[in-house]
Amino acid sequence: MRAGIETGDFLKNGKLLPERALAEALNVTRARMRRILDQLEEDGTVFRRHGQGTFVSPPPAVGASPFRAVAAKVMPRDVMEVRLEIEPALAALAAQRASTKELRTLEQLMQATLDAADTQAYGVADDVFHYKIAELAHNPLFLTVYDSIRAVRKQSEWTRQRATQYSASTLVRLGEQHEQLFSTIAARDSQGAAEVMQSHLLSVSNAMLRERTYGLTQHLTDLHSD
Repeated sequence: MRAGIETGDFLKNGKLLPERALAEALNVTRARMRRILDQLEEDGTVFRRHGQGTFVSPPPAVGASPFRAVAAKVMPRDVMEVRLEIEPALAALAAQRASTKELRTLEQLMQATLDAADTQAYGVADDVFHYKIAELAHNPLFLTVYDSIRAVRKQSEWTRQRATQYSASTLVRLGEQHEQLFSTIAARDSQGAAEVMQSHLLSVSNAMLRERTYGLTQHLTDLHSD
């Protein structure tokens, strides 16, 4: 099943094929197929959303189209301001409400951010890790708000144009912050989780600005050299 996901044989438009088709492809019963999907969901490989299907990355926000007009006006600073208000609260709730099994999944997703070899791999792992924290808050309205933030980010022109390449040291630092964030959540330290999340998001904001500024400076230097 994992091999089929990696090759894309079991995917269509980012979603897994229907359960019946997967069961037939693997020559297993529907009941066993459900158990396989349960395991993949537990370790963070897939995400299920009722009425939408099963995804290999966090599912898109429901009804994302209304955010297109907002996305055209939003800048990175705007997104970070909202994230700084929302995500510390999500981390605090996750520390209170996550089950032991869910914490094991979160630990695996955190480790993936530490193991990321480059910016692209880190970006995927980071998105999944933060989305899982939002899920573990176990508040459907909060999750909808977080989904809205993700929808705006994905539809914003600056997101498509930005080619931020974090340095190796930045990736290490952000990964270590994820490790600290997981530790506070696993310790059921709500206040600590909120504080670490806030500190982490400030680091993300500063890193984005620094890397973007460095990239612009380097570009201007290259032009001047030419």
